[in-house]
Amino acid sequence: QVQLVESGGGLVQAGGSLRLSCAASGRFFSSGAMGWFRQPPGKEREFVGAISRSGSSSHFSDSVKGRFTISRDDAKSTVALQMNILKPEDTAVYYCAASKAPFGSSSEADYSYWGQGTQVTVSS
Repeated sequence: QVQLVESGGGLVQAGGSLRLSCAASGRFFSSGAMGWFRQPPGKEREFVGAISRSGSSSHFSDSVKGRFTISRDDAKSTVALQMNILKPEDTAVYYCAASKAPFGSSSEADYSYWGQGTQVTVSS
């Protein structure tokens, strides 16, 4: 069974930065792409970004493009979401997810495992 545990969330002022980390158990981690999603208060969960199995490619939603980056360290079975120039609208619970496919998808259905989420709050 794969377990994903997010950390690094918290309260930050607008314009600031946060780095979220997701630690994975098991050998599954290096098998596929990893993704980040978020669920703003009162809204549905949405795609943030994903990184390929090899780590050579990533893609992001338009709302975070240019501000967020994703990296992965297969030796440590971790994936990180670096969030810069944060805005109040980035406030959400952030989830990491693991896919069996080599390239990340923006669809939740393509991810097999999910973490419990970590809260990010951006104050204005």
